[in-house]
Amino acid sequence: MTATPAPLLRPFGTVLVANRGEIACRILRTLREKGIRSIAVYSDADRGARHVRLADVAVRLAPTAAGGTPSAGGYLSIDAILAAAAETGAEAIHPGYGFLSENRDFAQACADAGVVFIGPSVHALTVMGDKIRSKNHVATFGVPVIPGVSRPGLSDAELIAAAASVGYPLLIKPSAGGGGKGMQVVTAEAELPEALSTARRVALAAFGDDTLLLERLVSEPRHIEVQILADNHGHVIHLGERECSLQRRHQKVIEEAPSPLLTPEVRARIGEAACAAARSVDYSGAGTVEFLVSNSAPDEFFFMEMNTRLQVEHPVTELVTGIDLVDWQLRVAAGEHLTVNQADVTLTGHAIEARVYAENPGRGFLPSEGTVRVLREPTGPGIRVDSSLVPGLVIGSQYDPMLAKVIAWGADRAEALRRLDRALADTVVLGLQTNVEYLRLLLADPDVQAGRLDTGLIERSLPGLGFRTADEPLLAAAALVLHARKRGEDTVTAPWAAADGWRLGPHRASRYSLALSATDTAEVSVLGAPGAASAGPTSGGPESASPASASAALVSIGDEPAVSASLVPVAGRPHAVSVEYRGLTHVIDVIVVPQPSGDDVVHLGVGGVTIDIVNRCRARQLAEELEQRTRPAGQVSPDVRSPMPGTVVAVHVAAGDHVVAGTLLLTVEAMKMEHKLTATTAGIVRIGLLAGDLVALDQIVATIDPDPTPDPDPTPDPAPDPMPDPTAPESARSTASTARTARTVKGDIE
Repeated sequence: MTATPAPLLRPFGTVLVANRGEIACRILRTLREKGIRSIAVYSDADRGARHVRLADVAVRLAPTAAGGTPSAGGYLSIDAILAAAAETGAEAIHPGYGFLSENRDFAQACADAGVVFIGPSVHALTVMGDKIRSKNHVATFGVPVIPGVSRPGLSDAELIAAAASVGYPLLIKPSAGGGGKGMQVVTAEAELPEALSTARRVALAAFGDDTLLLERLVSEPRHIEVQILADNHGHVIHLGERECSLQRRHQKVIEEAPSPLLTPEVRARIGEAACAAARSVDYSGAGTVEFLVSNSAPDEFFFMEMNTRLQVEHPVTELVTGIDLVDWQLRVAAGEHLTVNQADVTLTGHAIEARVYAENPGRGFLPSEGTVRVLREPTGPGIRVDSSLVPGLVIGSQYDPMLAKVIAWGADRAEALRRLDRALADTVVLGLQTNVEYLRLLLADPDVQAGRLDTGLIERSLPGLGFRTADEPLLAAAALVLHARKRGEDTVTAPWAAADGWRLGPHRASRYSLALSATDTAEVSVLGAPGAASAGPTSGGPESASPASASAALVSIGDEPAVSASLVPVAGRPHAVSVEYRGLTHVIDVIVVPQPSGDDVVHLGVGGVTIDIVNRCRARQLAEELEQRTRPAGQVSPDVRSPMPGTVVAVHVAAGDHVVAGTLLLTVEAMKMEHKLTATTAGIVRIGLLAGDLVALDQIVATIDPDPTPDPDPTPDPAPDPMPDPTAPESARSTASTARTARTVKGDIE
């Protein structure tokens, strides 16, 4: 159903959005639709962000503002946010999700300043903002909870002692915050001390509170949450549930509504339990109550926590109910009564959301960064995109890696799945790595298609996934684009210096050395013009073949025979080309970005797959060849590189220390993820980084001067020959000299 107010109300004149990224853009959209003046805030890193452009007014948050942190860029500064509201005349503040959205001090500060906090009361934030307190609280109102230990102030020793009563496996959870930060799965007692240490460190850094609790780990769990909506007059309803079981490292990846697991009877019971939890704290506004449901007992559910804010995945609820949750947040905050009763809520069709992250699935999902060079977001029936992306936007490692959400609605689940897959295939983000290809692979999983979900499905499916690499069509496309660019830039007058390879005799192909990774390189040769042509393979290399037409190009990859290929621009898509190779035509989005080093980075995208290829300049080729020749055979590289951009959070060794292979050197953190870097060989470490330093992708962070490698089969030096007796006959002296020479030559040969 579509719930709209009878008269179009305008509860506030000006609202400040205290957030960034896609959620700020989404809130700004509703403010514009309602005719409400909007205020954005931004950090220096977000100066060119989309939400800054969408707002009527944007206020810079100084990085040194009181309460802010370098990583938050001022978004966590209560004083800075309230100062921006006062400066712009904002009557209310919408906190979005994350940052200050569940901060009771912020809500109280808003009240003290006479600004409306668009969210629940300080009391609700206080009770539900602490997992220990909320769990104990809702249990007294008849809401089922998971067995565990949830007393505040427990030390590591007390938690270790209590863990035996909980049983293994168990889950460590920070009492404050959410989003999976700090959560640790422990399968045996020996793992517990280190897991507690990690959980406390992450919780303290993320939430300023390192209080932990332990819970029994539910087998084959499904994460099912219920959306509730309440006003300030005692009315509470639920808008059905969302299935959020597809998670990786406790971060949701794909969400849908309704859940394919629940029956109507269970849906009604879990909805009423969510409403009971909300009533217990006199909740108002939009909120979400999260439950664990076991696949083996789908009629049982256990309270996990309540998120006292708008959820990332709220669009799927909006699509199946027709209710704009941001609109209702504004109306409730202005004191309106809910005009929707529980009986009015109907779930129509099915909606599925996929989160697009800045991460590289091919490198273990490590965070990625870069500049959005090419952007195309999907459209079509049933498709919605909530995005923070604009061309030219710089994506760094300071914030959460989520870039956008692609949502599809269908008359049933099967149609929603098909539409979402098609939308992801049409998504193009070039300039950085994303997880779009992985999302398509996940949607195609038979268990996902059948709705057989649990929170461990992603981890189990990862080993069997095959990510596309730079195959022949993509290598040919990259080389042809580079070749076309090279020909277009030719300003030489001498014919033998031109890119077409002209010679008096056989023409010479242009060669491109394409780096696919730090260790893999493909050599591709192109001869001729990369225009329209169609032909089969030829024998030999490009120099021994003839193009099928004057506008054809001959492409040879490695030692493979040359193949006629063509490259044609696609009308209406400035960065798309149609590449014909081996009789098949592929439409590929591509852009070439020159680097200061002389290399060219070629970004290619097709069907949701993003491939980055580096065309190595001649200087780099020579340097790498020289380094390989001077390195002793079998010795690994002495350089330790960061596999992701981020911040050094810990340095575990000092320069000059002797290390062995596997010694922990330093820890790098980016976008909620810590990565530990270890020594690749034994030797003396050289390292100059400190905690807090920023590092780039593939930056050398340490170098190991290897220990000398002993000769595996040393040959003892021969005993020195006695000097010839000068009184001996000349024939004897000659024989001794010959013997020495023979031994010397023999030793050299050995």
